[in-house]
Amino acid sequence: MQKPSIVVVGSSNTDMVIKSPYLPKPGETILGGTFFMNAGGKGANQAVAAARLGGNVSFIAKVGNDVFGKEAVTGFQKEGIDTAYVFTDATQPSGVALINVDDNGENCIVVASGANAALSTTDIDNARDKIINASIVLVQLETPLTTVAHVAALANDYGVTIILNPAPATKLDDALLAHIAVITPNQHEAAMLTGIEVNDTASAKHAAKILHGKGVKTVIITLGADGALLYHNDFFTGVASPVVKAADTTAAGDVFNGALAVALAEGKSVQHAVAYACSAAAISVTRLGAQASAPYRNEVANPAE
Repeated sequence: MQKPSIVVVGSSNTDMVIKSPYLPKPGETILGGTFFMNAGGKGANQAVAAARLGGNVSFIAKVGNDVFGKEAVTGFQKEGIDTAYVFTDATQPSGVALINVDDNGENCIVVASGANAALSTTDIDNARDKIINASIVLVQLETPLTTVAHVAALANDYGVTIILNPAPATKLDDALLAHIAVITPNQHEAAMLTGIEVNDTASAKHAAKILHGKGVKTVIITLGADGALLYHNDFFTGVASPVVKAADTTAAGDVFNGALAVALAEGKSVQHAVAYACSAAAISVTRLGAQASAPYRNEVANPAE
């Protein structure tokens, strides 16, 4: 039987990473250690995470006509991802990200969007049949907001469950939020969306209720090492994360969202899906890199319903 389809719409970047003892202050130059390049971009990271965890994944994105773009597409295909709708832009370079990771696994990232910024509503219309026949559509905010809103409206019109990972943090129109079935902000992103400083359980619950009031059916606020807070069917559930030693947190949120999409596509309960996503994300932070850190299905504990 055909596995349920997951469509990820988003960005593809090449990550250039330097490890250093600490993150430099403005104007400071420090000597780093290891340098390596990895495939990245929030959309691509989430697509790879979902594919490695057993998802039937199609990726809708845009890359440049350059070596980075060609290598990215080859990498997606090796992961078993459908790349029929990874478009090539003739004028824009592929996206790149410069990442600094310190000894505690914390990071700072600067992204040059390149072709990601050219993913258009026309591209989405060209992939319309793939989107409206999906079980889950997963989007982020490293492509134009007009494109994200177009995807959300299309999925909503056809009753397709859409997950929005609202990263990087930005304010969003209520019209967009009203089309979202599941939203997965971290504390900073939840604060940006609601105007509520999210620094404890009470403030996280307040922010979740605000987002629910804007039409989002299910709110999942990720809390890093503390797991996640789920607001669903008017109930709050705290979901713990396994305790691990973090080496690099770069793609933890992306792995969380990819795992969440897989579990929901397979018909698991929301509570089960969030626990599964926390387990997958915890494994990812013990490894360096973005896509390279995504675990495979046989590595992630599957919580009981």
